[in-house]
Amino acid sequence: MKDQIPHHDLEVCPDSQGDAKQLGETFDLDEAILRAQGREAELVRSFSWIGALGLAFSIVNSWLSYAACFGVAYSYGGGQIATFSPLLSALTQLVMLQGVAELASAFPSSGGQYHYTYIIAPERFKSFAAYIVGMINVIAWWINTASGTIYTAISAFGICRFLVPGFVGAQWQVYLCYLLVIILTLLPIFIIPQHRVDKMTQGSMFLSILGFLLVMIVCLVMGKGSYHPSSLVEYQPRSGWGPGPGWLLGIGNGEYAFVAAGACVHISEEIPKPSHRIPLVINLTILIGVLTLMPWIIAMTCVIQDIDSVQNSFLPSLELFYQATNSKAAAAALQVYLTILYYTCVPSQWITSSRMTWAFSRDNGLPFSTHWSQIDSKRGIPVRATLLSAGFCAIYGLLYIASTQAFNSIINTAILMLNITYTVPQGILATCGRDRLPARYYNLGRVPGYAVNIFSVGWLIVSGVFFCFPTTRTPTLGDMNYNSIVICGTFAIILLCWLERRKKFSGPMINWESLNAAQAVDG
Repeated sequence: MKDQIPHHDLEVCPDSQGDAKQLGETFDLDEAILRAQGREAELVRSFSWIGALGLAFSIVNSWLSYAACFGVAYSYGGGQIATFSPLLSALTQLVMLQGVAELASAFPSSGGQYHYTYIIAPERFKSFAAYIVGMINVIAWWINTASGTIYTAISAFGICRFLVPGFVGAQWQVYLCYLLVIILTLLPIFIIPQHRVDKMTQGSMFLSILGFLLVMIVCLVMGKGSYHPSSLVEYQPRSGWGPGPGWLLGIGNGEYAFVAAGACVHISEEIPKPSHRIPLVINLTILIGVLTLMPWIIAMTCVIQDIDSVQNSFLPSLELFYQATNSKAAAAALQVYLTILYYTCVPSQWITSSRMTWAFSRDNGLPFSTHWSQIDSKRGIPVRATLLSAGFCAIYGLLYIASTQAFNSIINTAILMLNITYTVPQGILATCGRDRLPARYYNLGRVPGYAVNIFSVGWLIVSGVFFCFPTTRTPTLGDMNYNSIVICGTFAIILLCWLERRKKFSGPMINWESLNAAQAVDG
């Protein structure tokens, strides 16, 4: 029965029911499900579902993330696209992540998408497909973590430029600040005991919600008398793209505010009842994201006085606050709070990227995997994988000194790369059959499941094409879109890594009988 694909009508037979009862009585069900996937527990299940929600939302931070790319969305079609395209972004990501939530319920593992791919893919190419997905996921999370780190540094420099006349700040100075942020955000990971990290991620989420309320209240109260509600429905394209491409580009831009909702998948081995709670956390993350982002964007669109100044500003959110409050002190204070929020997001990103790196190393996916797959006996976390993630970010940050355009282009590709990892296992289900899934708590059903899987593949193709479009129809060298070059280069590097790893990489060995028995009890 090992490594054999189950039929979708497979039910637990009398013997299996007895096995399931014995599993429920003898073993913790979470560990039984993990053992059925060929893994032993190495991490403590110290996250509550609220802590996992805090981790996912502190990374997504929809209203805060959208503040960083709001100006770009506005250029595609004015307030109309900037305000309403995020709703469609949330919807597309919600549908796509339903398939991920179902897979996470079926195969709860820190490896996430590459793990699912290896299990359900046909034998002839499962190792190759899983390796590609795993490497893309590792790189995407490293880049995603770098983006949170650089925004913290840029926000700090933006405040200095705003308050100190004549201060500019060279790119190498921003890089040094970026390195400082890396060090400061790693401190909580190593100082706070693992059983307290749950409280840290909860705190990050509550600080974000408090910040959302604070920004809304201050901007609306101080901007009273200068509202422009008509801006919400004005269509004013500045990019040169027509309505169709403009909306699709706006939706793709808004996905930055929701794409990382799948982060909680990578702490599946650190949360009790992951088959139940990971899908819940994914859906709640997107829900809270919508409930915070939409009021924020509506309010900010109404208080904008000069969109050109916002778009051309070194720090668009700070210029936006200044226009809303007409007070340098108030605007700077709000941006200081946002800088603190950016800082609190990054430890959750270190947790996610390190767990993904550790899980992939556990399957010999990286060079020197034996070294990176170690769990520190004192701290109970993958310290070496965390330091590897930090090392990548430190080296990658050097690119900011050479070219901010190249640095930002690579960051932008992280959205597409994460969506690729979400979609590949769903594409396999859509083409090879959903009967490859075992019993699971979060079951989309046959018809809705196929609809979700097929939509995910279709949307990836459409959004992937538009993701490589430049922000303006007649781009200059300075605003070219290099995403296609970055993606091709990344795939070339991954293929070279595969040539070295192809005989060493090994995915999980599934015992379908044990997995179905344990899932039957869990469900």
